Amino acid sequence: MGALTSETIVGVVGAGTMGAGIAHVAAAAGHRVIIFDQDKGVAERAIAGIAARLERSVERGRIDEELANQTNRNLTAAVSINDLSECRLVIEAIVENLGIKRLVLGEIEKMVSNDAILATNTSSLSVTAIAAELERPEQCVGMHFFNPAPVMRLVEIVHGAVTDSEVAATAFGTAQAWGKTAVHTKSSPGFIVNRVARPYYGEALRLLSEGAANVVTLDAVYTECGAWRMGPFSLLDLIGLDVNLDVSKAVFDATFNDPRFAPSFVQQSLVDAGHLGRKTGRGFYEYGPDAVEPEPATAPDHGLDKEVVVHGDPGPLGALVDRWSMRGVSVTHVAGDGLISVGDIQLRLTDGRPATELVDVGLAPPNTAVIDWVHDWVTTSRVCIAAASTCSRSSLGTLVGA
Repeated sequence: MGALTSETIVGVVGAGTMGAGIAHVAAAAGHRVIIFDQDKGVAERAIAGIAARLERSVERGRIDEELANQTNRNLTAAVSINDLSECRLVIEAIVENLGIKRLVLGEIEKMVSNDAILATNTSSLSVTAIAAELERPEQCVGMHFFNPAPVMRLVEIVHGAVTDSEVAATAFGTAQAWGKTAVHTKSSPGFIVNRVARPYYGEALRLLSEGAANVVTLDAVYTECGAWRMGPFSLLDLIGLDVNLDVSKAVFDATFNDPRFAPSFVQQSLVDAGHLGRKTGRGFYEYGPDAVEPEPATAPDHGLDKEVVVHGDPGPLGALVDRWSMRGVSVTHVAGDGLISVGDIQLRLTDGRPATELVDVGLAPPNTAVIDWVHDWVTTSRVCIAAASTCSRSSLGTLVGA
């Protein structure tokens, strides 16, 4: 089956940030959209918020006034959940609670037609489990949008164990018709994005808890060395520490407490304190008119007065060697196993093991440091170096100067 036609009425349950965003996308694609929220006035405020965003988009020349007006006309706030009875597609974007999602979709199932698609925007709960108590579980599919839904192009189409293939195909085609990049995935812990994102957040949180560096420095390493658009802590603050923590806990539980996906006590403590990120004015960073933007911890430049010796083929570090040469640093090439010496300190590309461990097992001399990968050695403005505990401070200063 292909996409639902624009004449199809779409229902959205939950008028928070995600629900309002999804309603915006569907209405802009030409559907009549009915928004329901159990809290009085929330759906109306969501529609008003969409109208304001559309107005700003017109002012900035991103869309024309006709599209904005038509999108506004397509949006209606439901008086009761019964107003969704004519919807051919209903997308729930409510709290990430299995019991509540089951209850709401079960109620909707009783009032819509037998061929209506019941979609969940869950970011981490099992679609199979959500659908399990429905009379027609084959009609249930995941349509996981990302925040902000009008901007983010990706939508995960999540197949539960009994999701009908035509239902999934229709959801896929509809997401594409709405201008999204749709991908199929099975209902596994975290699906695709939230599964692969756990190490992104988790390892940064572990580094913070271990005292490797502070928040702003770690973010700088991610963005300047790794070319990420946002560092993990800035992104956590944007998403909401509570929302992200719920996903982490769900993935951890669904993987039978796999330690790779263990939630962070640091993050939990901030959530307990009510420091949820931008929405509360404080998370890993502080926000507001009086907030001072922190600076990353950058090692002082000691200058370089030592020769760089490259032992054999430096592999990926060859670009760094070339950069030294272009800056006029004296570089000598000799036979060897790919290591680099700067004065009396040995530099090697990390293989995941700490420099101290390499020294302890006899694979490196006491004055050893490892350097992390960067996205582009030629243009990077920052590198991350970790020295062995046995490395002298003067030797490390020489390397930093390089």
